[in-house]
Amino acid sequence: MINAKRRKFFKYALLVTIDLLIVAVAMLSALLLTDGSIKFDVDLLIWFILNAVALVGSFWALGVYRMYMSEVSVIDALRLVFGVGITLILNVIYSLAFGKVGLGAAIVFSLITLSLVGAERFLFRIISAFSYALHIRLRSGAKVLIVGAGKAGSALLREIQSSDKITYRPVCFVDDDETKIGSSIGEVPVKGAVKDVPYLCERYSIEQIFIAIPSATREQVKAVLDVCKTTRCKIKTLPGIYQLANGEVSVKALRDVDIQDLLGREQVKVNLDDIMGYIENQVVLVTGGGGSIGSELCRQIATHNPKQLIILDIYENNAYDIEQELKRSLPTLNLLTLIASVRDKGKIEDVFNKYRPNIVFNAAAHKHVPLMETSPNEAVKNNVFGTLNVARCADKYKVKTFVQISTDKAVNPTNVMGATKRICEMIIQAIGKKSSDTKFVAVRFGNVLGSNGSVIPLFKKQIKEGGPVTVTHKDIIRYFMTIPEAVSLVLQAGAYAKEGQIFVLDMGEPVRIYDLAYNLIKLSGLEPNVDIELKCTGLRPGEKLYEERLMAEEGLQKTPNGLINIANPIEFDEQNLWTMLDKLYAAAYAETSDMKRLIAQLVPTYKIDQKD
Repeated sequence: MINAKRRKFFKYALLVTIDLLIVAVAMLSALLLTDGSIKFDVDLLIWFILNAVALVGSFWALGVYRMYMSEVSVIDALRLVFGVGITLILNVIYSLAFGKVGLGAAIVFSLITLSLVGAERFLFRIISAFSYALHIRLRSGAKVLIVGAGKAGSALLREIQSSDKITYRPVCFVDDDETKIGSSIGEVPVKGAVKDVPYLCERYSIEQIFIAIPSATREQVKAVLDVCKTTRCKIKTLPGIYQLANGEVSVKALRDVDIQDLLGREQVKVNLDDIMGYIENQVVLVTGGGGSIGSELCRQIATHNPKQLIILDIYENNAYDIEQELKRSLPTLNLLTLIASVRDKGKIEDVFNKYRPNIVFNAAAHKHVPLMETSPNEAVKNNVFGTLNVARCADKYKVKTFVQISTDKAVNPTNVMGATKRICEMIIQAIGKKSSDTKFVAVRFGNVLGSNGSVIPLFKKQIKEGGPVTVTHKDIIRYFMTIPEAVSLVLQAGAYAKEGQIFVLDMGEPVRIYDLAYNLIKLSGLEPNVDIELKCTGLRPGEKLYEERLMAEEGLQKTPNGLINIANPIEFDEQNLWTMLDKLYAAAYAETSDMKRLIAQLVPTYKIDQKD
């Protein structure tokens, strides 16, 4: 600390000394230029003291001495102008009032002073720019093309040019603003528009593309990426406009282009502050709270002042991770983490009896389709009877709202996982109709980018390992959402909850998985089926080419949020549901091998593979 203070003192002392020397030089030069001679007397000493106090005082007040020499900006230049301007005004007053110094000498002095202090402050930047211009061709590192010649692109370039540790070599900009084409930014030319990227990359042997247009919409970014991915360059982008607002535009802020950038739609935005009143001052239980959806639910719930947040999960590592994250970010949060299985009826009963949750989000489930095909009994134990345990306790202990996380795989299911989720929807509908105190709702949505079991992390891992990247079928399509999108809509659906409803989230247009894999390889700067093999392996057990959001009998009702719809309920024999559930329970724990056929008796739309 002492050394830091001492260094700061010497820095200020050096800068003040240099400015005093500048005052002396400027005074003598001004006298020589205007009067042709210099008279060393008391008047000259008084004039020097006046200028020294005025310049140093104004610079100190304006914060000139606190500026970083390597980061001098336009604002800093204005500070210098104002400081010298104050000195000029005092010189004019002194000249007119006392006549000791000519008005011309006072003005020339101020101009010389401004030139010298400006040169002093900008010297480092001038030397850096000159050095960059001389040695840019000698730099090692990847040749870079920057998309976007605006504020973000300029800030990115300045950091690259001013740092010896960053070895990228910016070669050119592109920008669709025609007025910028042909100009230069920091000696780097704006060579063309976005459409010219493939030509420029080939002509200048570009290795990486930096996309610096944080204010662009998803559609605009996708259009840029569609052009850039025709090259063999690795692509990086700035995350969003908030980076620019926070002054965080830097090489460190650049990230690899993610596949969600190619979905071509805006991030779904929900104003949770308007609808999250039902969370505030409530005890909220999230089962499966350590999973992809469960942990994001915990994050968003935690920021809306629950009375207590209870994370319940059987997997201790995930539960511990989200617990520690929330403790760090929200140290005052009343947080409780419990390790328990939703299968354990006694334990779940104890949790409800002891902590009396007001709101329950049931995200605990087995979700991996192929694994559940080979272990259908486990899917039934966990998904069906875990949900039944939690739902019955919610009804018994008068929970206000119960939200079941469902899936589009529950519609006309071809796999055990989807069929068990359809049974869960039926349970919610049946209990919800009868419950007088609890609003039950199920929320149905498709694949979530980045979630556990999502194809995207698998594709990235396969690319990193050199391939092949495997897709089950060239024509398979899926609906996609980001985790925060899905969770924010789940939370809003909870605000709309009534008796036994099924909410269906609008996930936009479906995406072909083969195209996702292909584009991810391209965005990594590699060529599909040249550098990385893209291989179709055939549909897995229980997998279908496309997912549906609705069954034939269902229609949709609108909610105030156009992205959340209500599926018209399908009537079913509730007595048969409870009878079949008893049979399923006995068969699941007896490890009966005929589990899939029993499931089919309860879910008529479930189609069993003939090989089973």
